[in-house]
Amino acid sequence: MLLIVIVLIAILMIGVPIGVSFAISALLGGEILDIPAASFATLSNQAVSSFSLLAIPLFILAGQIMSQGSIISQLIQLSEKLLKKIHGSLGYVTVLASAFLGAITGSSVATVSAIGSSIGQKMVEKGYERGYTASLIAAAGLLGVFIPPSIPLILYGATVGTSISDLFIASIVPGICFIIAYLLLHRILLKKVYNPKLSSVSEETNQLENKAANETLGKTFLKSIPALIMPIIVLGGIYSGIFTPTEAAAVACIYGLILAIVTKKIKFSGLFSPFKLAALSSAAILGIIAFSNLFNYMITLEQIPQMVSEAAINLTDNKYVFLLLLLLILFVVGMFMETNAAVLLMAVLLAPAAQTFEINPIHFGIILVTTIEIGLLTPPLAANVFVSAKVNKSSVLEMMPHTIKFLLVSIIVLLIVTFVPFLTTWFL
Repeated sequence: MLLIVIVLIAILMIGVPIGVSFAISALLGGEILDIPAASFATLSNQAVSSFSLLAIPLFILAGQIMSQGSIISQLIQLSEKLLKKIHGSLGYVTVLASAFLGAITGSSVATVSAIGSSIGQKMVEKGYERGYTASLIAAAGLLGVFIPPSIPLILYGATVGTSISDLFIASIVPGICFIIAYLLLHRILLKKVYNPKLSSVSEETNQLENKAANETLGKTFLKSIPALIMPIIVLGGIYSGIFTPTEAAAVACIYGLILAIVTKKIKFSGLFSPFKLAALSSAAILGIIAFSNLFNYMITLEQIPQMVSEAAINLTDNKYVFLLLLLLILFVVGMFMETNAAVLLMAVLLAPAAQTFEINPIHFGIILVTTIEIGLLTPPLAANVFVSAKVNKSSVLEMMPHTIKFLLVSIIVLLIVTFVPFLTTWFL
C-alpha cells in the first residue's frame, strides 16, 4: 500500500492531472490487492451519485452566470462608491468584494481571477505598488472558500458524512475573522504601499470620478439591489432550513439567469457560454471525486486511517499537541496538492484520528479546509499567487514580501480558530 501512496505523490509532483493520478494509483492498487475491475466502475459511480455533490456544478454555474451577467461588476462599483472617501478605499473594496464573490462562487482561484481582472489595474493606476496589489488580491481570494458556500466544504461533508449546512454555518465566524484581519493589515501597510502622488490618473479625472460617484450612488445602489438579494436568498434559505445546499444552488442558478436575461446582460445567444464553462469546471472536480474514491476505498480496505489514528495516539495523548501536528501536516499538504484532491484524501486519512481525540467533525472540517487553503499562498503550488501574478502583470518575486505578511496573519487567525472551537461550534 505504501507503494501506491508513493506513486500517487510522485506523479502528482511531475504534473500529471489530478484525476489521472488518482486513477493510475487506483489501478495499480487494484492489481496489487486483487480488486475486481467491475468494482472500479461501481465505486466511481457511487462517489458522484450523491445528491449533496450536485451543489458543486450548480454553484459553479451560478458563479459563471453572475460573472458574465455583469452582476459582480455592479457590486464592485457599489462598494467603490460607498467607500470612495476613505483613504485607501480600493484595498478595502478588494477584500469585501472577494468575500461577496466567495459567497457566490465558492472557489478561491475563481475569486482571484475575477477580482484581479476588475480591480487590479485600477489599484496600480491609483498609486498602489503592483506587488502589493497582486498579494492583496491573492490573499483576499482565500475568502472564496472561507465564506460559504464553499466547494471544499461540500467535498468534506460528502466524504465524511457531516451536514454541509452545519459546515456552512460553522464557517461564518472564521470567515468574518479573516475579513477583519485582512482589512486591518491593509490599514497598517497602507502608508508603505500606497502613494497617491504616483497615481497615473489625472487630478481632473479624479474630480470627475468623485462627482460621478456622488451623483450616481443612489442609482448604483438601486441597480445593485437584485444582486445583493442573491446571497440573502441562498445563505438565508440554507440557514433557515428552507433549502438544502443543493436546492439553494439551484435557486441561485435560476435567480441569476432570470436577472441576467431581464437586465439584458446576457443575450439568449450567449447563454451557452456560462453552461459550457461550468460543465468543464464541474467535470474536472467530479472526475477527481470519482477516481479519488477508488484510492480512498483501498486505503480504507488496508485500514490506513486506523493506522494513522494509532500512530497519533502513540505519538501523543495531548489533544493540543495533536492539533499542532495536524496543522503542520495539512499546511505542507496544501503547499504541494490541489485543494479539492487534498481535502478528499486528508478527510479520509485524518478524520478517524480527530475522532479519537474527540474533536468535533464540524470543527475538524473547518480546520482541514482552512489550513489546506492557506497553502494556496505558499510555493511551490501557490495557485492564488501565480494566478494573481498573471492577472495583475506582476511576478512572484515582487509579490512575496507582501504575501508573507498576509500568510502570517492568516496563520494567526487559523491558530485562533483551531484552539477556540466555540468560533465554529457556537450553534450546535
